[in-house]
Amino acid sequence: MAKPSGHHVFNAFRGALIGTAEAVPGVSGGTVALITGVYEKLIDGAGHITSALRMGASDLPRGRGAARARAELRNVDWTVLLPLLAGMAVALVLAAKLIAPLVEEHPQSAYALFFGLVLASLWVPYSGSGKRWTVGNYALCVVVALGAFTLTGLPPGEMPTHPVVVALAGSIAICALVLPGISGSFLLLTMGLYEPTIEAVNERDFGYLAAFALGCVVGLALFVKLLKWLLANYHHMTLVVMTGLMAGSLRALWPWQDDDRGLLAPSGSVGLTCALFALGAAVVIAVLVVEHRAQGKKAEPSAAAPKRGRHARVTSGSGRD
Repeated sequence: MAKPSGHHVFNAFRGALIGTAEAVPGVSGGTVALITGVYEKLIDGAGHITSALRMGASDLPRGRGAARARAELRNVDWTVLLPLLAGMAVALVLAAKLIAPLVEEHPQSAYALFFGLVLASLWVPYSGSGKRWTVGNYALCVVVALGAFTLTGLPPGEMPTHPVVVALAGSIAICALVLPGISGSFLLLTMGLYEPTIEAVNERDFGYLAAFALGCVVGLALFVKLLKWLLANYHHMTLVVMTGLMAGSLRALWPWQDDDRGLLAPSGSVGLTCALFALGAAVVIAVLVVEHRAQGKKAEPSAAAPKRGRHARVTSGSGRD
């Protein structure tokens, strides 16, 4: 039975939120995917697609590549993935044109809003596996958070826009796209390629965009398979690491920073900044409450059924965590 068109529109809206986040330095599209409940669906779909491409290429000389690739692609939930990707693509182009300049003109207000959003989002990976955290889990989370805190404190640099460099930057940025907490745009900013990439999108520089897209494809093929395997086999520990990444990356969104990303004490329009921070947190809390109630109406959990987190595993892995 086909799903109603409203379902596809909602998935496109989810994709638009993810695409918009990727245009803002410091905000991770993966974080927004977690909030909207489609993160593992995206990773699962990307994993099947990259496997299909690999099978098609490796088995092509023996004439079996097309059949194996089609079989792998049938495992993708296209009713979710296609609207998501369409929404992401449209929103990314529009956000690069409209939202990115607003962030540059009003960084304190914009970062306050996103700081509240990401801070409230920590609840998602923290509670995602349904397992109780141990002392070791908390220690690992702190170590990862310190690493992310250090990474997001690196001052912006400059790199040439040579196609090889652009492709390498794309492969790194796409890994950040699928990893909650680390922003692909922020990494591009650190490498000095954020503004050239935004300009290439706005000016339709297809040479630059082709090199960047090639890097994204390679990076996605390598990283998504690893992440999918980790979610299937070490789901709880993977979410512990994600929680640390998101917590440490909050440094990138601290509203008071100098040009070299040094942290400053609150000053100037502190009241408005705090209000925007509270608004960002409230938006996430509202989304989580609505989703929780919607899931509760679908089915009442059986008393004998084991408790699970809000995000199901991408595959029926061995569950060795």
